[in-house]
Amino acid sequence: MNQINRREAVKALLRERGQLLVVTGLGAPAYDLASLGDNPLDFPLWGAMGGAAMLGMGLALAQPQRDVLVLTGDGEMLMGLGSLATIATQSTQNLHIVVLDNEAYGETGKQATHTAAGLDLAAVAKACGFPKTSVVTELSQIESARADIHTGKGLSFTVIKVSAQELPRVLPPRDGPTLTQRMREALQIV
Repeated sequence: MNQINRREAVKALLRERGQLLVVTGLGAPAYDLASLGDNPLDFPLWGAMGGAAMLGMGLALAQPQRDVLVLTGDGEMLMGLGSLATIATQSTQNLHIVVLDNEAYGETGKQATHTAAGLDLAAVAKACGFPKTSVVTELSQIESARADIHTGKGLSFTVIKVSAQELPRVLPPRDGPTLTQRMREALQIV
């Protein structure tokens, strides 16, 4: 299996993103999103490992007319596994979770995560009640995941197996109140 370059995967997922709201987990997913530029509809979650999926659910429930993408890593998703059950029971039809799975805790020293030992996050999401789950192992499969996010309706969960390659960090804004206010303004809910 060839592992996918994270930045290429994120760039392909967010091609022609329109008004998609994007929440990232801390670390690499936030850097990957920031590498594409800054957008007021982006909310990189700093310092709350395990919370990206729940923040995404809250946004999806509050903004049912908009699609919401949570872009996170396997380490963070493992810390928030319980959120999958809550999300599935809420029938959040406009929420899409994409896990960039490099099988390592990238921010704390590259220790192996449980996915390196065979844990299947897509199977966990399916068992929690997610109607659409998939595992992407080749860049050519990204378009299907992109379609779920941009044109498909319904809750989805995708794992993209990515390389653990260290890429240059592109830091997004880190000020929580500023991120919150600019998203509120972009959503016109000031």
